Amino acid sequence: MIFFEFAKRNLTRHKFRSVLAIIGIVIGVMAITALGILGNSVRLAASEQLYMIGNEVVVFPYGEEAVSEDNFKLIEKTADVAIPINSMTDKAVLNGESELVMIYGMRSEDIPKLLEKEDGQFLKHGSLNCLVGSRLADNYELRVGERATIKSQKPRIVGILKERGIGFDINPDNAIIVSDKMFSSLYNSSGYNLVVVKVDKIEDVEEVRKEIEDRLNKKEKVVLVMEMKMIVEGIKEFFNILSMFLIGIGSISLVVAGVSILNVMMMSTVERTKEIGVMRAIGTSKREILRMFLFESLILGAIGGVIGAIFGFGVGFLVDVLILKEASYLFAPSSILYVFVGTAFGIGTSVISGLYPAWKASRLKPIEALRYE
Repeated sequence: MIFFEFAKRNLTRHKFRSVLAIIGIVIGVMAITALGILGNSVRLAASEQLYMIGNEVVVFPYGEEAVSEDNFKLIEKTADVAIPINSMTDKAVLNGESELVMIYGMRSEDIPKLLEKEDGQFLKHGSLNCLVGSRLADNYELRVGERATIKSQKPRIVGILKERGIGFDINPDNAIIVSDKMFSSLYNSSGYNLVVVKVDKIEDVEEVRKEIEDRLNKKEKVVLVMEMKMIVEGIKEFFNILSMFLIGIGSISLVVAGVSILNVMMMSTVERTKEIGVMRAIGTSKREILRMFLFESLILGAIGGVIGAIFGFGVGFLVDVLILKEASYLFAPSSILYVFVGTAFGIGTSVISGLYPAWKASRLKPIEALRYE
């Protein structure tokens, strides 16, 4: 198309000005793409961690020190899997260093239902040994076979747990896990600090939560029942908002780029007033003049958008690797989408910025344009 060729020629006549406008678009699109990918990657990482507890209901004591054994038996009747847990913050000696850590007491058969091991083995029934969280093991260079000291006990470390991340039930990464028998001997405890209820089908979570409340809180409120599904959905919504916020920040750069393109196109219109007059005098229509100027904006936006999206993808890769230590989220369809979103924003901003100069150029009267000096 001849007017597309005219548009390319006009841009190459002022290469420096065109390059500056393209750089503005590149920066804006790169910001949108990279920040969008970062926000989406964080959301995916959080969702992946939270999905593991989405089918959980956690029961805490309300107004009492612990969930009683009788109440736990009532909870067991409502659930497929009910895991009673005791916890205590205490000092432990690890590799000769004293550290304040969380001690969890669990039945040995329940541990594999809630946690995964990285090395070694799980606790056997009634064991007087222990498991340690991954971060605790890394921080103190702990290995299977070494001993930890808790009060007067020196349990042997028989297993190191896989990293699990912060949860709403327990946080095992910086904790020591012992059997319920050993916990009772250490702290002379009765009842449980919390009960984790795992539901087979996530759609049944609400029903299980309601049944537990109906059974235990019939006369008075003795337990607080938290449905993890609702918390997970709330956090996912927060990360969606965060992604939109990050894109909004990147869009500011595109606004600046749009102003730059508006300036370029306005200057081009003024400089080519006489040329536009000649074209109008030989029969070029207003629509064709408008189209030629919009083509210029489109070319600037397309070049800047594509280059910016490529750079943004590269920046997103670096940020994911540096912050999340994981690049797989970069290739998720929802992350790839931001490459196209960034490109579309860049092209859209360019075309919108070129609308007024294009309209103004198309409205020039041939006689006045020919007289312009």
